[in-house]
Amino acid sequence: MSAGEKHGFSVIGQPLPKLDAWAKVTGETRYADDMVLPRMAHAKLLRSPHAHALIRRIDTARARALPGVYAVITGADLPRVKFGILPVSQDEEALCTERVRMVGDAVAAVAAVDEETAEQACRLIDVDWEPLPALMSMEESLAHPEIRIHEYGDGPNVHKHVALQFGDVDAAFARADLVREDTFYYEGSTHLPMEQHAAVAQWGADGKLTLWSSTQTPHYVHRSLAKILAVPGAHIRVVAAPVGGGFGGKLDPFAHEIAVCQLSRLTGRPVKIALTREEVFYVHRGRHPVLMWIKTGFTKRGDITGCHLKTWLDGGAYGSYGVASTFYTGVVNPASYKMPVYKFEGARIFTNKPPCGPKRGHGTPQPRFALEVQIDKAAEELGLDPADMRRRIVTEPFTKTANHLTVTTTGLAECIDRVVEASRWRERRARPRARGARKRGVGFACSAYMTGAGTAIYWNAMPHSGVVLRADRSGAVALLCGATDIGQGSDSTLAYLAAEVLGIAPKDVHVHPADTTLTPVDLGSYSSRVTLMCGMAAIQAAERLRGALFEAVAKKLEVPPGALVARDGKIGVADDREKALPFAQAVELGEAMHGVLAFPGSYAPPKRAATFRGGTMGQSPCYSFSAGIVDLSVDEETGEIAVHDVWIAHDVGRALNPLLVEGQVEGSVYMGIGEALMEEQVFRKNLHKTPSMLDYKSPTALEMPEIHTILVETDDPEGPFGAKEAGQGPLLPIMPAIANAVYHAVGVRIDEVPITPDKILRALDQKRRGGPGRVGPEKLPLLAPREPLVVESAFGQPAAAVVVRPFQTERLA
Repeated sequence: MSAGEKHGFSVIGQPLPKLDAWAKVTGETRYADDMVLPRMAHAKLLRSPHAHALIRRIDTARARALPGVYAVITGADLPRVKFGILPVSQDEEALCTERVRMVGDAVAAVAAVDEETAEQACRLIDVDWEPLPALMSMEESLAHPEIRIHEYGDGPNVHKHVALQFGDVDAAFARADLVREDTFYYEGSTHLPMEQHAAVAQWGADGKLTLWSSTQTPHYVHRSLAKILAVPGAHIRVVAAPVGGGFGGKLDPFAHEIAVCQLSRLTGRPVKIALTREEVFYVHRGRHPVLMWIKTGFTKRGDITGCHLKTWLDGGAYGSYGVASTFYTGVVNPASYKMPVYKFEGARIFTNKPPCGPKRGHGTPQPRFALEVQIDKAAEELGLDPADMRRRIVTEPFTKTANHLTVTTTGLAECIDRVVEASRWRERRARPRARGARKRGVGFACSAYMTGAGTAIYWNAMPHSGVVLRADRSGAVALLCGATDIGQGSDSTLAYLAAEVLGIAPKDVHVHPADTTLTPVDLGSYSSRVTLMCGMAAIQAAERLRGALFEAVAKKLEVPPGALVARDGKIGVADDREKALPFAQAVELGEAMHGVLAFPGSYAPPKRAATFRGGTMGQSPCYSFSAGIVDLSVDEETGEIAVHDVWIAHDVGRALNPLLVEGQVEGSVYMGIGEALMEEQVFRKNLHKTPSMLDYKSPTALEMPEIHTILVETDDPEGPFGAKEAGQGPLLPIMPAIANAVYHAVGVRIDEVPITPDKILRALDQKRRGGPGRVGPEKLPLLAPREPLVVESAFGQPAAAVVVRPFQTERLA
């Protein structure tokens, strides 16, 4: 019997394949770059070779004269409107008009008969540049306030500067038996999706625009196009094509999406663009490089008395999600452990590098790395087992954190217990570590992550997700939702939820996602929100449809509707299944009674945001929790690290499909290993050092260890059938667990990622010479402190004082 069957489910809990699995593996799925429309032109963008420069003149005459060129546009051919994903950071131009702020900024676009001609035409465009000094680091940007990358922000070249304090940190440190101060650095990395960004635009003869794009946020792209192109939103249709990997890299509206729309309008043809891999490295919006200082007080037993965290984010040239990213580097950390007093200061700095934004775990892996490595250092000083220390300070269920986040269910204690037992943690820590030059080590870390953001990008009182469910006389059910399946299997998950409620097979549910003309609004695939938010909307719509069917079948069978059940493709009385009606017949009866059977479902998260400025950030209906243990070996002669085993336990609330959940967890482990050991988005002479998949190192199957996945179910009242997120949280413990395992193996601390062989050799050499045996940041940027907003700590508030309620179907009424 499966886990789902034990709880009375017929679909939920079953290890089912994705509904689109066969289409993916046979090549049937059509991605944006697979689209071919009649008379279609191909587009290319001319991008800046300068990191910072003024545009004195652009001459497109030679490009326009090239045979096969249909149109050439510059920023002068577009409305002078700036855009950005966040309302507070409208700082981008589709095609730059006066100044470029990074290598890769687009300044012109060409539509031609084929890609080769479009590319040749781009080379014929003459641009008169006036180079400006390029600020390629946070230190340079802060040291040269006279060189402004943008004229807005919280100071010269400071995009966002936040400071929040919950309780008296000085008093908290005075009560501590041990106070540690540590600095850490987390290098930036990129998403590296299999599919590059691509889009196809068609401006129809009716004056209406359709854009097919590889995007995670079709709703926000739709809003941006209406604003930038000065076209009524009702005349724009955005369709999210199947996405070949996103991980956050396809969340922003992009210049190429806007350019192809304008080129289609001018040429009267469909226009397609597919970015090269090198272009993706520049437009990436990936992981922020973050420098961190963290000071934490501990008692002799390992309790945390208080914590003060400072973060400096290298934001790159534009805002993107940067304001949110800045908050996220601080606000989620207190969710995992009892932390009664907390102070957070964060600053995002503009530089002349590609802008960073949301990558899997958005803003939280960096501070988690700092906290978890520091806890390990404290455990050693206090003589405590790192796992036992964490186990006794985990947050309690149905409480608030110091910074007013509401924790509902938490399975972190069970996650710790499960990985400790499965890995034989204590036995491995006690074993001899030397095997010739290779030393064996084991490391531990935990994490917490959001299950959907509690606030929309633009504030409003409308639902965050919507679904329309329509039953057909054939017995099929169409599910229309605005969410984008980016490979995580959300289309399948929504089908499972509707099928469970209606008692039919998932294959009978036809999911039609992410089309702004046909589907209800969904805010996008980010912050692990789709399963919970769109899932709850799907359940609400399915329950309404089921209610209409039950009413019609009850009349036919002459029984009360409450006596009916939907199961195995039939609706009837539970203990008399021979009289049950096939689902298709039930639909016919329902349509005869009610008319067309189409029912909406909506979801908005509970209103739990704190009232202080910034109190919405980090708020979520519920949080997932993870614990991870890494077993590895380090070669002291070469510095090479080999990861052998990873044990990862994840509090998933309920595994709607354990097969898909395990895939998400293991994908997180894979990405975490890459960030910990090899991935880095670094620049030399203003250019990306490794802008190709040949040079940018990422793990292959050869580097992957054995992954032992443990799913912990806590049945959260906020989630669909109790489910919480699974796609991002399991990433967070991997990097600090690897760092802690390296220390256990060879006794040196690498307080930055990636942890590369040269850094290990450097630390070992330093240790042999009597030094501390550490590689990590020493200096902090000079930035004037900001007076913090002091808020009373919410830590310790009893469960009865916290409003935590399960989903109500009429919440939005």
